[in-house]
Amino acid sequence: MTTLTNWLEKLGLAAANAHAVAVLGALIGMVVLSVMANFVAKRWLLAFIRRGASRTRTQWDDILVRMRVFHRLSHLAPALVVYLMAPFILEDYPRTASLVIRGSEIYMLVIGLLVVDALLNAGLGIYRTYEVSRQVPVKGFIQVIKLLLYFLGGVLILSAVLGQTPVYFLSGMGAMTAVLMLIFKDPILGFVAGIQLSGNRMVAVGDWIEMPKYGADGDVLEIALTTVKVQNWDKTITTIPTYALISESFKNWRGMSESGGRRIKRAVCLDMQTVRFCTAEMLTRFRRIQFISEYLERKAAEVDAWNQEHAVDPAALANGRRLTNLGTFRAYVESYLRHHPMIHEGMTFLVRQLAPTAHGLPIEIYVFSKDQRWVNYEGIQSDIFDHILAVVPEFDLRVFQEPSGNDLRWLGSRDLATSRVLPPPRDGA
Repeated sequence: MTTLTNWLEKLGLAAANAHAVAVLGALIGMVVLSVMANFVAKRWLLAFIRRGASRTRTQWDDILVRMRVFHRLSHLAPALVVYLMAPFILEDYPRTASLVIRGSEIYMLVIGLLVVDALLNAGLGIYRTYEVSRQVPVKGFIQVIKLLLYFLGGVLILSAVLGQTPVYFLSGMGAMTAVLMLIFKDPILGFVAGIQLSGNRMVAVGDWIEMPKYGADGDVLEIALTTVKVQNWDKTITTIPTYALISESFKNWRGMSESGGRRIKRAVCLDMQTVRFCTAEMLTRFRRIQFISEYLERKAAEVDAWNQEHAVDPAALANGRRLTNLGTFRAYVESYLRHHPMIHEGMTFLVRQLAPTAHGLPIEIYVFSKDQRWVNYEGIQSDIFDHILAVVPEFDLRVFQEPSGNDLRWLGSRDLATSRVLPPPRDGA
């Protein structure tokens, strides 16, 4: 500045005017240099970094570029020019110099906060490229770090504006603890819940969870500091408070996904009036069914041997042991399922008779499908029960069904001549 002032005085300017012109010229030069620094940083350096990142095989540098870490760093270039040059240019104007320097410091603090924020986002993006991120979500912790970061950044900016030390503001925070606890209640609860969820591996991104209270039934999309996003099967998004997963009950289907099978649990109700002992004609007919032909030969021989050993009188059906159409049907269903290619044989396999109810006698199928995908699973389950419902009459059994209007339409019909109740119409009548 002294050299520039002396040079202007040699050109014939008065000393006062020469100094003012020198300051003005230096300020213009500072602005031009800051614009040039901004241009070089954004047009050349950023372009060079982007080309270099695109040519590497690693993903972390691409994520840093995508999260605009380097783009935000480029904003520091013009601020550094002003911060470094202003003290020399405005040496004779201390108040103005102080305002300019303080303004550049605040600007660089804000840019620094944005850069660290982008770095945290990039770190989260890099972490998500690893498989462990599905088991241990860390977005809630990143959000806590951001809250602390912006809180400290706000204190530093406020201290720079007011010219006080940060300790001055932090010392007054003790009296505001209760207010802060009230304001940040949800983030605090969410942070604690996030630690428990991650530590106990209660839920992870990609898990299928069911929480009827909040209308959630689908896959977990995101576990954040205060909310958990669930995409339901109808493609709607349900938001659940993070701490609700700790304080309330929910169902996680991860165990089913990791087991290798998906449960099929459904019952067919049979009319108990159709259950009877098998006759010789029925056994002859049943032996033609391939799935149970060997079973019937073995079972018939076992029953005959037992009856002969105990001298059973065959005159009464109640004496001794006899095959029933219901037991034969259960044996058929079990054999049919064991021959089904999509039933998991290494998991629970059960065809059982439940307690009779007003809706008939339930025969429950409790097996596991090899295919866990929802659409395929429903198709396998439907095919199995299509076959079972269709084969029930082959065993002289009938599926129970409550009477409908079609069944009752003939009731009350009387012959006008004899006043007798008419029989039900035949099928197709």
